This record gives sequence, C-alpha cells and structure tokens, in this order.
Amino acid sequence: MSTTEEQLKFQQFHASFGRQPQGPLAKIATFVVGMILMVVGFMFSLAALAVVAVAVVVVGAWLWWKTRAVRRQIEEQLAQQQAFQPDAPAFDGRIIEGEAVREPEQGAPGGRLLN
Repeated sequence: MSTTEEQLKFQQFHASFGRQPQGPLAKIATFVVGMILMVVGFMFSLAALAVVAVAVVVVGAWLWWKTRAVRRQIEEQLAQQQAFQPDAPAFDGRIIEGEAVREPEQGAPGGRLLN
C-alpha cells in the first residue's frame, strides 16, 4: 500500500465522524449515546467531588488534632500576659482607625545642614 492510499483511507475513516447522522434512527441513537455519556460523566464528577470533600475533612481534622497543644500554649501565654497587665483593657473587638501626618523637620536657618 502506498502512502497516498493510506492517507486516503485515513481521511475516509475520520471523515465519517464529522458528519451528521443520516436517518432518524441514527439521530435517536446519537442522542441516547450522548445522554448516557453525559450522565456517566456527571456521575464520575460527583464521585470525584465526594472524594475531594472527604479528603479535605480528614486533613482538616488531622491538622486540628495535631495543633491542639500549640493552641493550648497560646491560650496559656495570653492568660499570663493578661495576669501581668491587670489594668490593661481587654480587646473588645473595636478598631478605631486614624491618620498620622508627618511634618518635615525644620532645617537650620539659611537652608544649610547643621553638620
């Protein structure tokens, strides 16, 4: 078989995939196969989503369990700091925003540096 014959057979084989179904039975079969593929794809995507959700919960629970000692130390340090500063007001969750303006330093008279 020559190269041109192989190319011609290849083109004829793949050309049938790009055209519309011929009869009503072929159109119905195409629709049914397409719907089945969509349902199967949706089913696998839901299964993948469930696996990812379970993995996130498991990793989150593991991190929460492993960091419990660190959280306890932080709480103890905060309690010690508040014990050393009894008159300091506790943070009540309010933030007061403000603005600061920095004025340039005044130079020596005559515009020369003092050095």
